[in-house]
Amino acid sequence: MNYTTLNMDSYPRKDHFAYFSTLAFPYVGITVNVDITDWLRVVKARRLPFFLSFLYALNRAVNAIPELRQRIYNRSIIQYDSCPCSYTVALDNGTYCYCCPDFDRPYRAFISHAKKMQKEAMEQARIDETQADSLPLIFVSSMPWASVTSLVQPAPIPADSNPRILLSKYFVQEQRTLIPISIQCNHALVDGIHLGRFYHNLTAELQAMLPELEHVIL
Repeated sequence: MNYTTLNMDSYPRKDHFAYFSTLAFPYVGITVNVDITDWLRVVKARRLPFFLSFLYALNRAVNAIPELRQRIYNRSIIQYDSCPCSYTVALDNGTYCYCCPDFDRPYRAFISHAKKMQKEAMEQARIDETQADSLPLIFVSSMPWASVTSLVQPAPIPADSNPRILLSKYFVQEQRTLIPISIQCNHALVDGIHLGRFYHNLTAELQAMLPELEHVIL
């Protein structure tokens, strides 16, 4: 995947990067309830796959923010042109595997492609990834058994810089359907303003999908 190396002399967060890079746990994470009332109504009415449809919007929301496409590499910062989501798929034995489809295609084609990739991933049942393969990825997990209010994600030593996102069980509150979305990022690259933009973009992407979802036939 294509990337550029940032010029640290002109990088506006140079001091922040240097500071947070010295911490044992340099991560920042929050959980926000995202309103999916209208989106979920259409998905259910059209009998569309919930997770893959949501993932499609999520991937677009993440990639719209340059800071979420940045990674720490050889003590420098590189910025990818695009970063795909790698997500967990539940297996029959109670464990899971990883799946990373190609998101660079229209919604309908993506759903067909992702289902095929997911089936192949379940047959291989693998979680091993090299550092080079995993560097551009956005790590996405789902936990539909509970509505999460806070979360601490596992992280390697030394610290990596891949954003980690969790979808949990949606719920109804005051006649609106909300889904808790957690995101954890390396604070050397990402601040609260960037996390706020992610949630704003996610809401906008879900809304932008509605006209297509209302007419799509899978």
